[in-house]
Amino acid sequence: MFSRERKIGEGMGCFCCYGESSVQKPVERQNNSTNNQYKEDDFAQPIPDASKVRPQNCVKEESKVLVNQPAVEKDADASKRTSADEESNAIKARKFTFAELVAATENFKSDYFLGEGGFGKVYKGHLQDSGQIVAIKQLDRNGCQGIREFVVEMLTLSMADHPNLVKLIGYCAEGDQRLLVYEYMPLGSLEDHLHDLRPNEEPLDWNTRMKIAAGAAKGLEYLHDKMKPPVIYRDLKCSNILLGEGYHPKLSDFGLAKVGPSGDQTHVSTRVMGTYGYCAPDYAMTGQLTFKSDIYSFGVVLLEIITGRKAIDETREGTAKNLVAWVSYCL
Repeated sequence: MFSRERKIGEGMGCFCCYGESSVQKPVERQNNSTNNQYKEDDFAQPIPDASKVRPQNCVKEESKVLVNQPAVEKDADASKRTSADEESNAIKARKFTFAELVAATENFKSDYFLGEGGFGKVYKGHLQDSGQIVAIKQLDRNGCQGIREFVVEMLTLSMADHPNLVKLIGYCAEGDQRLLVYEYMPLGSLEDHLHDLRPNEEPLDWNTRMKIAAGAAKGLEYLHDKMKPPVIYRDLKCSNILLGEGYHPKLSDFGLAKVGPSGDQTHVSTRVMGTYGYCAPDYAMTGQLTFKSDIYSFGVVLLEIITGRKAIDETREGTAKNLVAWVSYCL
């Protein structure tokens, strides 16, 4: 998916809460483990430290799994029992054997390692039959994300078709192995170019920043307004905006995606999950997920693009640690 060789696991990342969310019970604070992240703004209650969350809790969120028919509920245990044949019925992507992906990465050679997140490690690969360069994400069975997130991302991207969403080329569900194969994004993530500049690397110019922001907005609009059923992304952040040639942006990492409300529904009730620093305060406090939750996250990303500052910056003092709080104070 991306090319800049940097561990994504540094900094902040995905989290989930221990129990059911409610208006009376504020969400506890959590740090991130995937890429930059969930920001605590002054309207949201703190969220617990990710290091204190047991990994097994992270795969039990009662979310709707996306399928070609209306969304259906599956618990984590049922998902683990899903066979490769059952998974393949709902998707259009190519099915790879594990041997093919081992060959593509030369047995997951360290030289091909691109990064690591809540789902697992990502490697650059070379498909031997077509010669195509790809990014291969391998599920870490002991990680914070699990089979449910694998299925959700696979089904979401297999149904999606938009120039601002990363393309899913295929998947592997062989034995206990779960891998996703994506198009390769040579310029890495927006986070790399905003916050992790290499020596002598020039910052993004204003026109490029606006191009990236506009492309990300188009991808989000597609998820909300064009997909059937509509999807709430729930993990929009700079590290999930990947860049292709010419800084063409694409949204990636859909493991936390959830089918949005429909008909007379105004929200979807769910446990709070996402990345610390980007969570909408009303969602963090109530567990009521709406499309506006994604819009809030996009606003945080836009502030990062404009200011060049991180959503959460622990090197700063007081209000300046939190980008939203700092901007609110400046206004």
